[in-house]
Amino acid sequence: MDDQCSKAELETGRADRSVWLMKCPTMVSRSWQSHAPSDSTRHLAKVVLSVDPLRPNDDNSSPQFTMELVGNEPGNGPKCYSLDMSKDFIPMCVFSETSQGRVAMEGKVLHKFDMKPHNENIGDYGKLCRERTNKYMVKTRQIQVIDNDRGVHMRPMPGMVGLLTSGSKDKKKTVPVKGSDLKRSRRDRGEMEEIMFKLFERQPNWTLRQLIQETDQPEQFVKDILKDLCIYNNKGSNQGTYELKPEYKRSGEEGNPE
Repeated sequence: MDDQCSKAELETGRADRSVWLMKCPTMVSRSWQSHAPSDSTRHLAKVVLSVDPLRPNDDNSSPQFTMELVGNEPGNGPKCYSLDMSKDFIPMCVFSETSQGRVAMEGKVLHKFDMKPHNENIGDYGKLCRERTNKYMVKTRQIQVIDNDRGVHMRPMPGMVGLLTSGSKDKKKTVPVKGSDLKRSRRDRGEMEEIMFKLFERQPNWTLRQLIQETDQPEQFVKDILKDLCIYNNKGSNQGTYELKPEYKRSGEEGNPE
C-alpha cells in the first residue's frame, strides 16, 4: 500500500526554479539525444548573451541570445544558432519522469525560445533540409520471395466463377436495351439513294432524326448521303431540315412529266 502511494506522489522540491523552454531543429535534438545520458558533465552547447552598453534604459526590446554547439556534430550542420525569445506565451511548467515512474516538477518556464540557424549559416542549413527531404522522398523497393509459386492463393475458390457469371447474367436481364444501341446494317448506297428520293417525293423537307427513323440506317451513313444529295436550311421557315439540291429536283420533275 505504501509503495503505491509513493508512486502517486509528485516531487515539488524544484517547483519554484526558473527554466527555459527552447524549440530546436530536429537535427540538433537527435544529435543531443545520441549522447550517453550518464555523461552529465559533458557540455552540449553554450549560450551567449549580447549586451549593448549604449542601449537606453527605456528600450524594452528583447536581448540578443546566441547558441554555439560544442563538439563535432554529424554532417555539415550549422554550429551557431540564433535564439528568438518570445515574451507572450501561456504560463507553463516542466515535469520529468524517471524509468521507475517517479514524477517531479522541474520548474516554471521563464523564457521561451525559437532556435534557428544564424544568418551566416542559413544557406547551408537550407541545403541540408532539401537533401533530407529528397532522401525521404525516394521510394525503396522491396523484393519478397513467394513460398507458394503456383499461385494457389490468387486463384478463385471453387464455386465463385459460377456465382460471378450468374450475377452478371441477372444484371443483363434487368438492364433494358435501348433501340439506339442496336447496330444497324448499312444498305447498298444505290438502294439508299433511291429510298431517299422517294422520301423527298413524299414531302420536300426532312429532319435528320426523321430520316434515320424512316430508313433505319446508321446516323453517319445518312449524313454522308445527305451531304451528296441535299442542302441544309440554316434559317427560314424550314430551319433545321434538309431538302434536295436543285439539280435533283429538276431531274425529278423531268422524269415525271404531267
